[in-house]
Amino acid sequence: MAPYAIYPSLRDRVVFVTGGGSGIGAGIVEHFAAQGSRVAFVDIAAAAARELAERIAAAGHARPQFIECDLRDIEALRAAIARVGRELGPIRALVNNAANDDRHKVEDVTVPYWDERIATNLRHQFFAAQAAIPQMKQAGGGSIINFGSISWMNAEGGYPAYTASKAAVHGITRGLARDFGPDNIRVNTVVPGWIMTERQVKLWLDADGERQLMENQCLKRKLYPADIARMVLWLAADDSENCTAQNFVVDGGWT
Repeated sequence: MAPYAIYPSLRDRVVFVTGGGSGIGAGIVEHFAAQGSRVAFVDIAAAAARELAERIAAAGHARPQFIECDLRDIEALRAAIARVGRELGPIRALVNNAANDDRHKVEDVTVPYWDERIATNLRHQFFAAQAAIPQMKQAGGGSIINFGSISWMNAEGGYPAYTASKAAVHGITRGLARDFGPDNIRVNTVVPGWIMTERQVKLWLDADGERQLMENQCLKRKLYPADIARMVLWLAADDSENCTAQNFVVDGGWT
């Protein structure tokens, strides 16, 4: 890793990451593993997730625990969180990263499609927090890191169920922060800009996308999963112990 911060408080800390098998989530899992955290993650894409775990172990870090899970299945999510608590110890950091930003037209959205998008992008963030909070109370505190998006902040069109979900994440964050602050549980939102994951590059980074990127960002460089992971590390560590109910935007100055 590049010479960035090492957080002593993250060593042996139990961390649970959703959607950790690829993209931003994989970067987060890798960075926590390099900090010496005890990392568990869930994903629906089992092959990519197992490859990630093997790669981390080959790099000399403790192998993260992968549990295959479709986050639309809340009972399976609850079971995964309970299992991690039993096998690794109480979860001290929950990273609600998983989402899917597939585009869709307003006129094509049906009630079942809307409900599925909400389940994919919003519902699991609340229920993961609900399941992890008792473990955090047991441990004397914790950090919940939800994932938002600049899409709704920038009034982007083309995927209304996604932007509605991501706007709602901010409400969940602030409400939970108020409810569980007395238990020393912090809740914040990380808001990524356009991050150059393999999926984003493959689907949308054409010549017009490159132009938009350089026009809209104050910083004239691309952002990568590591840029988000480093913000997540800080929010999970004791270094940010007085930060809660906040939105931390990492977008190169686009918003």
